[in-house]
Amino acid sequence: MIPFSLKKLVKITKSAKKTKNADLLGAFPENDILTISLSVPRTLGAVDPTLEIYADDTGEKTFLPLSWSTLSGSSEYYRAELVLSDLCGNEHSGLFFWSIVTDSVYGRIRFSCDSSSYLPNITPENCDHDSFVLTVYEKDFKTPDWIKGGVMYHIFVDRFAKGGSVSVRSDAIMNEDWENYMPQYAQFPGGEVANNMFFGGTLDGVTLKLDYLASLGVSCIYLSPIFEAYSNHKYDTGDYEKVDEMFGGNEALENLISAAKKRGIRIILDGVFNHTGDDSKYFNRRVRYKDLGAYNSPDSPYFKWFDFENYPDKYRCWWDIKILPAVNSKNPEYNAYINGKDGIVQKYLKKGTSGWRLDVADELYEPFLQDLRAAAKNADPDAIVIGEVWEDASIKIAYTSRRKYFRGKELDSVMNYPLRTGIIDFIRTGDSKNLFSASAGLYARYPKEVSDALMNFLGTHDTERILTVLGVGVPSLSMEEKAHFKMSEGERKRARSLLKLAYTILSFMPGIPCIFYGDEAGIEGLGDPFNRVTYPWGREDNELVNFYRELGILRRSQSVLANGYLKVFEDTPYGVFAFERFSKDGRISVVVNRSDKPYEVKTKKENLVAHLFGIDEKSPSLPPMCAGVWVK
Repeated sequence: MIPFSLKKLVKITKSAKKTKNADLLGAFPENDILTISLSVPRTLGAVDPTLEIYADDTGEKTFLPLSWSTLSGSSEYYRAELVLSDLCGNEHSGLFFWSIVTDSVYGRIRFSCDSSSYLPNITPENCDHDSFVLTVYEKDFKTPDWIKGGVMYHIFVDRFAKGGSVSVRSDAIMNEDWENYMPQYAQFPGGEVANNMFFGGTLDGVTLKLDYLASLGVSCIYLSPIFEAYSNHKYDTGDYEKVDEMFGGNEALENLISAAKKRGIRIILDGVFNHTGDDSKYFNRRVRYKDLGAYNSPDSPYFKWFDFENYPDKYRCWWDIKILPAVNSKNPEYNAYINGKDGIVQKYLKKGTSGWRLDVADELYEPFLQDLRAAAKNADPDAIVIGEVWEDASIKIAYTSRRKYFRGKELDSVMNYPLRTGIIDFIRTGDSKNLFSASAGLYARYPKEVSDALMNFLGTHDTERILTVLGVGVPSLSMEEKAHFKMSEGERKRARSLLKLAYTILSFMPGIPCIFYGDEAGIEGLGDPFNRVTYPWGREDNELVNFYRELGILRRSQSVLANGYLKVFEDTPYGVFAFERFSKDGRISVVVNRSDKPYEVKTKKENLVAHLFGIDEKSPSLPPMCAGVWVK
């Protein structure tokens, strides 16, 4: 057993030929050379320390001796160089797990690190735990610069804003009561619901609100699915080639793209390519389309797109939901339809959109993902491809297979669910453990190009409204109770204060903060469909709107937030979370005091968000439930 005093003195650090601040990172390009350095106390008696490297792709182990470097004071220093191209071989990328093994006067010791911690400093808690993670990506992997440093706004089209004239389907229900939103809902969670009730939001409505979005600092709009489909949410695609007429059709999309471009705002579409609707021209179970669908005949051109166990009524579905037949993304004809020259991916990019958010990316065949990214980049080298992944995407295993999202050929970035979870845990409880892991840890394991383009958010169409989560959590209620649930005045007041702290963290983390429409206006709501509320035009929480607006303007004014490195401080007291962003363009410090005690901040700079929390901008003390931002 190593004495505790000696364990504290053991340090492992990294440096690299091409990558700056390598000690904060765990992902490097294939053409880099990584130096691993070990510092141990002389009294440990280290003998022949060796890097043990496990290649996840092949299962092979590599052993690389560390060379004695120097003696300084009471510590010995060792080092080893990793030529990453040699480590990867012909694959040009790879995922590796490594640790250092040495003999000593205390026996054989393995120095490793819990994969949830980014700091390579060894502590008693992680000394004999998981290995360090090393991701090597292709040398030309680059994500679009335009998305970095901006603000994204996520719109569920039917519920955001009305505008223009639309054609209402005969089988659709139009609910004219925009102000008193009450949707269709199942009698129990997961129960069937028609989802054919609409409230009238359109793409022309989005166009009419572009000036408002620009005032929030929005640089990019992510639209929920807009293609022709039976439902109001459109995740049951009927025809990828048509924008739904109830949203205004193809012309409304083109008008939105043009008007947004004039304001420096880009448009990203939702790509639902893992499944279609059963009521689609491809499947046509309801026989609403003239096309011969897979359900109608084995002679359909779409028959091989789907997997039938017992034709025609037993087929593979997404999560066994019969109205969502799963598409086989291995099928070459389907791949060509989506990813081929002038296929669906390229068609909309050539219309002027700027990228795709991919629904359930984990369920798409990896060569399909590779072809999709290639198609997007061929149509527009600046196109962004963002995957819906709910976990740590750098080491994600989906359906027994390790995914290779960040090697350079599949995704530019992902939705950052771990950060959302970490922020909520910290803001609700004051415990920053999960937030530390989801910030410093995650950003270390992701390539920096990915981190700078991460889609960071507090809520989406799949989650409860963030104001409600912060105020009361996720209460166990019946669907009827959820439909009429409202927080008390006291709960809402506290939730608003907590939301300000949460959005401050989100705004300054690497990646792009994404606002789920109406969060900035104070919308409440539990799970689907009660989170997809109509926007309260004329009834907004103006104090919250102004808070989001000022943070958006501040964020857009600081170039360091586009690509700055992240340093998270560990030595803060319980209830305080502090971090810095830094680059050649400057340094920004952020402190969030979630505790019930003042926190002393050692700086003479002015707190740029002090007025948003009603505190003195020059005060060295940060009161409870307040945040500070300082530019150095």
